[in-house]
Amino acid sequence: MGTIRTVRTDAFRQDAVRIALTSGLSRRQVAEDLGVGLLRLSRWVVTYHESEVDLDTERSFALEKARHLREYRILREEREILKKATQFFVSLKP
Repeated sequence: MGTIRTVRTDAFRQDAVRIALTSGLSRRQVAEDLGVGLLRLSRWVVTYHESEVDLDTERSFALEKARHLREYRILREEREILKKATQFFVSLKP
């Protein structure tokens, strides 16, 4: 049996490079998520790094996303604390 070769478009490659450079994930994780090899993704990064990918905008989005994720984590923790406090005070009623 022969191997199946998947042809990737330039848009896919550029998106992969953008994700690899701005997502905060390791390149290995990005490659696995996208279903490409790590070496292939690394080659795309070298090829497209200097090209049309607008990294400044993407980095600002990544920073904003990280800020939102931190706020979300804090809110979840606060909600859990309030749930426990509510359960405690309900258990005090005779």
